[in-house]
Amino acid sequence: MRHRVVKKILNRDKDHREALISNLSSQLIEEGKINTTLAKAKALRPKFEKLVTKAVKAHKSDDSIFKFNTVKLLRKKIRSESAIRKLMEDVAPKFSNRPGGYTKIIKTGNRDGDKAQTARIELVSDLEETKAKLKKKVTKKEKKDENETK
Repeated sequence: MRHRVVKKILNRDKDHREALISNLSSQLIEEGKINTTLAKAKALRPKFEKLVTKAVKAHKSDDSIFKFNTVKLLRKKIRSESAIRKLMEDVAPKFSNRPGGYTKIIKTGNRDGDKAQTARIELVSDLEETKAKLKKKVTKKEKKDENETK
């Protein structure tokens, strides 16, 4: 019986599903955003957020043994050494002051071949980075407007 079983199965057995989540996680860490189906993105989000939370706790800790054990746990879930290194050195410090919500899912429509719903899952950037990007866009638009009026 499947009473109170809430996980997404994605029409795969356990090993295939774990490999899929591992590969998607490593791609998300290395690229910052990936395009996939909506079901895979929704299945990836809670697993990935737990990995980032472990990395953030290890980053905040001063205990080297705790950091070593965290890397060992991450190796079980993510098989790419470069992704683990980037997670510990780049992503964890970026999210050290954030209590959660490290990813966002943006729906991108349907795929042409089979009409599957697609989505982009990406790491949430800091508010300061977003504001800086918006200021750059505004200044570029102002420069274009000034050049057109001359």
